[in-house]
Amino acid sequence: MRIVVDDLSGPQIAEFIAEHIREMRAISPPESKHALDIDALRVPDITFWTVLDGDTPIGCGALKRLDDHHAELKSMRTAAARKRTGVASALLAHIIDEARRMGFTRLSLETGSADFFLPARRLYEKFGFHYCEPFASYKPDPNSVFMTRTL
Repeated sequence: MRIVVDDLSGPQIAEFIAEHIREMRAISPPESKHALDIDALRVPDITFWTVLDGDTPIGCGALKRLDDHHAELKSMRTAAARKRTGVASALLAHIIDEARRMGFTRLSLETGSADFFLPARRLYEKFGFHYCEPFASYKPDPNSVFMTRTL
């Protein structure tokens, strides 16, 4: 397993992200879906990482710069066959380290409030995230929870 910065040009990661978007659309109402498609991830303020097993994507995550000190965790996903095998923990630890290296002092995220997202919320809690009010341009939403931590 290796974690690499990805320019999002390969067909395998494109399909991996498309699958993520399809899943989020099936779970969340349209007004509560905050997952970014591949074009929205290809902007200068976002760094995107892919977790690879050989050449196969098994996980991904991104860091979106909100300001000089605050970044948002985006697009965390683990392949269904690799859930609960340490992929997400390794990636989250990597992104937290990279966020510190980039000079950020706060890292926040939005995730779902449904039971489907409970494993993700537990992972974030394990890594020191706590629940907070909406940040950046988010609004209160019963389908979303917001979490943050200092770095």
